[in-house]
Amino acid sequence: MNTNRRVNELFEENKSCSYIDSQLSDIRYKYMSRCDSATHYKMIERGWRRFGYVHFTPECKNCYECKTIRINVENFNFTSSHKRIINKNKDLKIYIQKPTISLEHLTLFNKYHAFMSEKKDWPINTISAQEYQSSYIDGASTYGKEILYFLDDKLVCVSLSDILVDGVSAIYCYYDHDYQERSLGKFSILTQLNMAKLAKIPYMFLGYWIQDHYSMGYKEDYAPFDVLQNRPSLDEECIWEKYEGKNEKR
Repeated sequence: MNTNRRVNELFEENKSCSYIDSQLSDIRYKYMSRCDSATHYKMIERGWRRFGYVHFTPECKNCYECKTIRINVENFNFTSSHKRIINKNKDLKIYIQKPTISLEHLTLFNKYHAFMSEKKDWPINTISAQEYQSSYIDGASTYGKEILYFLDDKLVCVSLSDILVDGVSAIYCYYDHDYQERSLGKFSILTQLNMAKLAKIPYMFLGYWIQDHYSMGYKEDYAPFDVLQNRPSLDEECIWEKYEGKNEKR
């Protein structure tokens, strides 16, 4: 039974790159009003990302800096640094559920982006309820989840992920920088790795990694991981190569 209905495709060329100022990007988009779990996992594995009903993947002609990476969950070892972050956040209450929207969500999202705009020169991004709905709630199907982190009764972090039998795909995370000492962004990733271990899910996908990048280079902290070496179609095999990392683990 084909459960993937209404697929519209768009290829956008020579767009200013969101990550590297000197580069132009070529992005392929697919609007999928319904996408079953098996197809979605095949797309994730081959470098596609999802926001709402839209899947996208870079197909840049002259640049290969955006690397799709996956962590082998069973073999992932929590370092001393990771364990300290987990220990700092033992008092948080964590809930997993279908994605929702509230005033708390929007306030925290916009506060996070205002901070990142000042700290990392991100473009100002004040999101509306309709925009949040289309990016983070639509298209969730059976696999889209939000993980909510509360300190007492205050929402301090939200992570959005697609959780499938064979892999967890981290979509987005935003949090309150008033609690920087908690390293909430890192804690979110470590929490999902822990959950995947308990559920015996083999892989976690962290999206695109750009080595030594001011915004995307942090994923180095979760090496070793596998790096996708090709841009396969859904009918072609993926070629993965293990990256051991360059930093000593502590």
